[in-house]
Amino acid sequence: MFDRLDDIRIHFEELQAELSSPGVAEDAARFRRLMKEQADLSPLVEAYLAYRRAGEDAEDSLALLEEESDEELRELAKEELDDARKRQKDLEQQIKILLLPKDPNDEKNVIVEIRAGAGGDEAALFAAELYRMYIHFAEKQRWKVELLGVSESGLGGMKEVEFMISGQGAYSKLKYESGVHRVQRVPETESGGRIHTSTATVAIMPEAEEFDVVIDDKDIRIDVMRASGNGGQCVNTTDSAVRLTHIPTGIVIYSQTEKSQLQNKEKAFRLLRSKLYDRELERRQNEEAENRRSQIGTGDRSEKIRTYNFPQGRVTEHRIKLTLYRIDAVMNGDLYEIIDSLIAADQAEKLSRLNES
Repeated sequence: MFDRLDDIRIHFEELQAELSSPGVAEDAARFRRLMKEQADLSPLVEAYLAYRRAGEDAEDSLALLEEESDEELRELAKEELDDARKRQKDLEQQIKILLLPKDPNDEKNVIVEIRAGAGGDEAALFAAELYRMYIHFAEKQRWKVELLGVSESGLGGMKEVEFMISGQGAYSKLKYESGVHRVQRVPETESGGRIHTSTATVAIMPEAEEFDVVIDDKDIRIDVMRASGNGGQCVNTTDSAVRLTHIPTGIVIYSQTEKSQLQNKEKAFRLLRSKLYDRELERRQNEEAENRRSQIGTGDRSEKIRTYNFPQGRVTEHRIKLTLYRIDAVMNGDLYEIIDSLIAADQAEKLSRLNES
């Protein structure tokens, strides 16, 4: 491991020298590539250099212990030795995490699809609340949100909603949200005061670029129609809505959120590409069953991952047995503790498997 780290450190220093050379900024694409590579390697190199400094501190303290007869100085050297060894141990763990293979999709934007599940109108209301929860989380991250499509129900619920979240590292954080979310509460539609259980399914898909997925024109049927809705400018007056059917898979995308047919068509193709890309990712994960089991965030989407119990003010993340008693904050987008805990558990599982191999 340390031979590899030395090679990385040398390469990092070469990158710094290259970035400092005259004329490097004239080639914008090359400059961006070098800057990104430097930014990606920087945390690992900093941790490795800190690890080496801790090792040097430990050696100095050990030498002082062996040479010094003064009891007070020996005690001080012992404390410094213990501190340096602890820093070394912590940094070694940090380095191992930084060396773990990175998910190539982690820096991608995401497309989120929320569907009401069991529970009728209450499930649709819950789906709408999950949508607002992710909107609030994105706002806290200063990410951009773009609505791609929505099918509303009565009482302000949503049968289905699709939207894009754009921002650095969006997939790396939100990929853990895929699965069945369950709510337990007295529904607004229930007059008897009984607690009901309803569900909604969340799918997190990395945004696919055009070069990630090639769509053959002959595999697509495009239908245009008048948008449906509550009226307003261009609604029900022009053929602006677009429906794409991907014939080989049967995937149907309907887009009507924009006034322009061209914009709706563009949105529909973005969503279709991401759905096809996501299908391919899922197929690969199914083929690598052992690897899939080690990744907390990419399991079966039929798996119940989280329960929101309103009477008890409780949110339970079942995959890591985490329970928080602050449901209002979570529903307002405070997902940090849940997501950070899932990331930590995923890293610990991967490290454990690495140590076993």
